[in-house]
Amino acid sequence: MAGFVQQVVEGLGAGAIYASLALALVLIYQFTGIVNFAQGELAMFSTYIAWQCVAAGLPFWLALVLTLAVSFAGGMLIERVIIRPVEGAPELTIVIVTVGLFIFVNAAAGWIWTFLIKDFPNPFPGGALEAAGVSVSFSTLGVLGVVAAVMGLLYLLFQHTKIGLGMRAVATNPASARLVGIRVGRTLALGWGLAATVGAVSGVLVAPLLFLEPNMMGGVLIYAFAAATLGGFDSPLGAVAGGLIVGVAETLAGAYVGVIGSDLKVGVPLVIILGVLLLRPQGLFGRAVVERA
Repeated sequence: MAGFVQQVVEGLGAGAIYASLALALVLIYQFTGIVNFAQGELAMFSTYIAWQCVAAGLPFWLALVLTLAVSFAGGMLIERVIIRPVEGAPELTIVIVTVGLFIFVNAAAGWIWTFLIKDFPNPFPGGALEAAGVSVSFSTLGVLGVVAAVMGLLYLLFQHTKIGLGMRAVATNPASARLVGIRVGRTLALGWGLAATVGAVSGVLVAPLLFLEPNMMGGVLIYAFAAATLGGFDSPLGAVAGGLIVGVAETLAGAYVGVIGSDLKVGVPLVIILGVLLLRPQGLFGRAVVERA
């Protein structure tokens, strides 16, 4: 039994990382209806900025704050320069734009920092808590705490601030929001900036576990898509719940399903995506869209 609980704990730690990137995906989808295939690469690029700041001698947490600020500004700039010109274009056009952004950011990171693997400092202390034969590392606790803090801050933003209420109005009905005086363009840019900031947190959490290199977020993005699909692309809470479920499912499948093992665990999120799309396309927490004929 202790072994099973240990696997669940490890799955929750991995799932929290997937949840943070899924949360960034959901934020952009909520505001713009766009599935951003470049979200993982934007998180990777932000992580390189944090690494560069630490390498320059800044304390880790100061480097993180600076990175989040740069990520927020970068997300807003991307919305203004790259996304807004294709606003209202066919969905395939927007998909191609985000895939192109994926390729460009990946290549830019490799050009600036090379494709060599780099060590990234772990912000959490080593060691673990042990109880009843179950070990919970301080790193896992730190990751869960950071994701919980991000969710709490987003809740306060959307429920108790004027900016958050305006963002919710734009996400619900941009045309009506514009009629009551909300600057929709600026609000959409804020949404992209916010998503880029949350994605940066995901990258910083992943890098100490996977090492820092331009392709590090490719696999994580697949798990994040599975989490967002499972929880619902219109539900931030669902993204977090979906991430935790995907993380636990992946860990348990790798540990107890012999044919999967550690090599085929990436198949777990793909099965989850397919199953959800077939059985409940809106996800566990999403709202079904009903269109009148």
